[in-house]
Amino acid sequence: MKPSRELEIFMDRLGHRFADPSLLARALTHSSLSSPTRGDNQRLEFLGDRVLGLVMAQAVLAADEAAKEGQLAPRFNALVRKEACADVARQIDVGAAMRLGKSEMSAGGRRRMALLGDAMEAVIAAVYLDAGFDVAQEVVLRLWGDRIDRVADDARDAKTALQEWAQGRGMAPPSYSELARSGPDHAPVFQVRVTLADGRYADGQATAKRQAEQAAASALLQMLESG
Repeated sequence: MKPSRELEIFMDRLGHRFADPSLLARALTHSSLSSPTRGDNQRLEFLGDRVLGLVMAQAVLAADEAAKEGQLAPRFNALVRKEACADVARQIDVGAAMRLGKSEMSAGGRRRMALLGDAMEAVIAAVYLDAGFDVAQEVVLRLWGDRIDRVADDARDAKTALQEWAQGRGMAPPSYSELARSGPDHAPVFQVRVTLADGRYADGQATAKRQAEQAAASALLQMLESG
């Protein structure tokens, strides 16, 4: 197939020219727009998750030859979790190229973390099927960039880091409370507050409660570090 102008532009952002652009078209097609003649990206997402996992397993091993398994596992998890995939997807604006049904589009699907992360994994699989593992590895390592170098410091999630900060100062663990939930049932938005024992607090918002708690913890950590 001849790629559309939209796919041509996205291939430039991705940094890979597809011999078979139909693979990329499928990787960017959400199930809300699939049909008997138009496949979606779910199977590619499954494959891309495994390709990404192998690339990152090799990367964390190569980055620290002295690290033990207990140190490597959280670093690996930090690089392959859905939030990391969504962050890379935003970096190359996967959302602008995604093909969504009207319901997902009206619900803000181009910005949703889960959809972006899934699409990024599917794109990785499309590159792998189009050009092989070595090319897919090069694309992934280039897009993840210095996240790999920083992962030893970033591996702890924000909630864990905040709890350790509080415990290190003899304080009780932070408490989390849901302030609000909005949006339709299929695309809710949670607003969560985290509060320290001394009353300092911060709020976070996301499309999943766990991610909202992480966002709140991250916001409070930034506040604490800045002053």
